[in-house]
Amino acid sequence: MAAKRLHNDSEYDKDPPEDKRMRRLPSFSTVIREAMMAKSLQNFFMALEPLFRKVVQEEVDRGLVQGTRLLQRPSQMHNIEAAEPPSMKLIFKRQPSPPIFTGSKVEDEDNKPLQVLLVDTYNNEIPQSSLPSPLKVEVVVLDGDFPSNDHEDWTSTEFQNSMVKERTGRRPLITGEVNLTLRDGTASISDLTFTDNSSWIRSRHFRIGARIVPGSYDGPKIKEAMTEPFTVKDHRGELYRKHYPPTLGDEVWRLEKIGKDGAFHKRLSAARIDTVQDFLKLSVINPDELRRILGVNMSDRMWEGTHNHARTCHLGDKVYLHRGQDCTLLLNSICEVVGIITTDGVMCTLKDFNISEEVYVQQLVREAYQNWDKLEEADGLLLNANVPLLQNEPVHQGGMESLPWYPVNAETAALEHQMGGFDEAGAPPNNLQLGFRGPAGNPTSSTSPIPWNHAYMAGLGGR
Repeated sequence: MAAKRLHNDSEYDKDPPEDKRMRRLPSFSTVIREAMMAKSLQNFFMALEPLFRKVVQEEVDRGLVQGTRLLQRPSQMHNIEAAEPPSMKLIFKRQPSPPIFTGSKVEDEDNKPLQVLLVDTYNNEIPQSSLPSPLKVEVVVLDGDFPSNDHEDWTSTEFQNSMVKERTGRRPLITGEVNLTLRDGTASISDLTFTDNSSWIRSRHFRIGARIVPGSYDGPKIKEAMTEPFTVKDHRGELYRKHYPPTLGDEVWRLEKIGKDGAFHKRLSAARIDTVQDFLKLSVINPDELRRILGVNMSDRMWEGTHNHARTCHLGDKVYLHRGQDCTLLLNSICEVVGIITTDGVMCTLKDFNISEEVYVQQLVREAYQNWDKLEEADGLLLNANVPLLQNEPVHQGGMESLPWYPVNAETAALEHQMGGFDEAGAPPNNLQLGFRGPAGNPTSSTSPIPWNHAYMAGLGGR
């Protein structure tokens, strides 16, 4: 019996009922206290809600009013300024010469300092009276995209908002004469340098602007000036800079589309075309040969760009003399004929000769090209001829007409074929019978045909 009671006791102890584990409940006072606190907070927030709504509404209304004013103000200012266009404006006399490199002085297209002028808005001339002087002018940098759509009626606010400042941690974007004094309507910027390139702004272009220093002038509005957009390159590229315009002595890679030590440069160097003058001389004598040297990779468009760039070169005032048997040729620095002097000192031009005579002149020019280093140089008055030397202006500028070379026209080619070419001495064959027209364009008195070279001597005055 005892063992059984022990067994029952052990089972009872092993699985005690859970209702003996009594949880501790909060007291009544605690529940009352929390309920009162919640009620108090709710009442507090309900009391503050109207105040919050009022404050928020006032702030929103104030923000809307200010935003509307800010949106309307530029339009109103623009209308006011547009209603009263300025009677005077600043302008740059000439544009900057591209390309511009960091660390190098900015110059105009004539390689002179930039010049700022104060002119009348209507005729772009400096006013002769009532000219405010002196005026303080500030030189600034503008974004190349300003003004939008290239409109000319920008406002001073728009001008100021388009000014470009230096990048964080960098030096001022431009250094030098950024503050000018305009006297008698003009001021020069002899020292202006960019310290950073233009690749970091979206337009990748800068403009140079000029405006009256704000607060320094109390008078009629003067419109700001700005240049055309341009790029500013890092100074490391200046070693490969093209020249605008090039000079005769410049290395040939200074021309457009010809890179230094590039394929075109190497081809030209192999043909002993080292300078711009060499390039131009061969382009006059035989452009087909020059194109052949450059190769098929030089497209027509590239050739046109290179040749046009080379033709902007100033040819100088030197005249080169090549003395032939029957006349003396006057050549400019790129082997173009600018005049012909007969043995008796008469000055002629190519217009005075017929096709047969031009063939002989062409041969003399080829001889001059091949013996360029042996030609005589002249400047001023030609000795023993007592006639002024002709100015070597390019054809398109109204100067002396140059001799057309290649391609030879059909009439000239047929004539050369008929003549059978020139002999080793550079003279045409004597057995060619041609009529002759003198320098004035009139036929000679002789009605019978005479040998071509003798007729040529007779027409030029002979010896």
